[in-house]
Amino acid sequence: MDIILVDTSVWVNFFKAKETEASLFLKYNLANIIIATCPVIVQEVLQGINSDKEFEKVNSYLNTLTKFTGNGYELAYEAANLYRQLRINGITIRKPNDCLIAMFAIKNDVMLLNDDRDFRFIAKYSPLKIYEPE
Repeated sequence: MDIILVDTSVWVNFFKAKETEASLFLKYNLANIIIATCPVIVQEVLQGINSDKEFEKVNSYLNTLTKFTGNGYELAYEAANLYRQLRINGITIRKPNDCLIAMFAIKNDVMLLNDDRDFRFIAKYSPLKIYEPE
């Protein structure tokens, strides 16, 4: 079974029932893939929730996923270097945390499911593998 890191952009669309290729793939394949997360994705998803009840529900669900961890300082350093390399190549990533999310995927050698065009740029200039729903 494939392990896939699911980006915040997909979770937001998934929870809001906004149909994109990625959110629909997630919806219809929850039982067919191993879904991974990382600290920055958990933070981004949870910080956008207003209701305490919904917060607890989503947090409880996220706690069931495969959790990627790592040396926070090492990952931050590598994400900063990735961001810098992209800037050298004329690419400015709108949300620098996307470089950190990309590093979690790269370091764990998994594909990233996303609804954020910046990851296409990151993948062009790094070993990031993007999951393309069929």
